[in-house]
Amino acid sequence: MTTVPRSRPSRAVEAQEGVKELILQRGLMAGDPLPTESELMEELQVSRNSVREALKALQAVGIVDIRHGFGMFVGRMSLAGLVDELAFHSRITLQDGKNHLSHLTEIREILEAGLVQRLIDLGPEADLTPVADVMARMESEALVGDVSPETDRLFHDLLYRPLGNPLVSQLLGAFWDVYHQLRDRLGAPDEPPADVAKRHRDIYAAVQAGDKSAAVAAVFAHFDGVRNRLARLPTRLS
Repeated sequence: MTTVPRSRPSRAVEAQEGVKELILQRGLMAGDPLPTESELMEELQVSRNSVREALKALQAVGIVDIRHGFGMFVGRMSLAGLVDELAFHSRITLQDGKNHLSHLTEIREILEAGLVQRLIDLGPEADLTPVADVMARMESEALVGDVSPETDRLFHDLLYRPLGNPLVSQLLGAFWDVYHQLRDRLGAPDEPPADVAKRHRDIYAAVQAGDKSAAVAAVFAHFDGVRNRLARLPTRLS
C-alpha cells in the first residue's frame, strides 16, 4: 500500500501558528502589544514576507490587531466576520426562496428560551434594575412613535447581563446585526409600537415572577413580528 506523503504547511501558515503559540506561551491578553515584525522574524526564523502574510491572515480573523503608526496587538474577539458571512448568505437564500433568516430566527429563539430559564435560576442574584429602566424608556417611545432599534437591542443585552457570559451579548448582537443589514429586504415592521413594548414587558414580568413557562412563551411570542415579516417575503426575489 502506497502512503501519500503529507504536504508541508507553507512558511506563512507555520508563522501563523508560531504567532498564536507565542501569544499563549507569553500569556498575552487582548490589547497587549505584540513583538515587531523584525522580532517575529528572528523569533520564528521566517522571512519578512511570511511574517506579513501570517499577520494579515491573523488580522482577518481577529487574532491580531494592526494599528498603523502604533504597532501590533493581540486582537479582541469579534463576530464581525460571522455577521458579514451570515448576512451575505441570508441575502442569497432570500433570492432563492430558501430563507436562511427563518433558520437564524429559530436559533435565536431557542437560545433566548434557554437563557431566560438560566436567568430565573439566579433568583434574587439577578439585578434587573437596568432592564426596568430600559423597559420604561421603551414604553415611553411606544406612546409617541416607534420603539427604536437601539432600545430594543439594549433590552436584550441588559436582560441577560446578570448571567455573566460575555459571549451571550456578542452572539445576540451578531444576530441583530444580520437583521439590521437586511432590514430593507424585510420591509417595515407591521406590529404597533404598543405591541412591541408589551411583548418585551411580558418577558420581563415572567422573569421577575420566576415563571419559566411564561418566560419561554413570551420569548417565542416576541419573535412573531419577525416571522410575520419573513412570511410576507415573495417566494423568489427579483
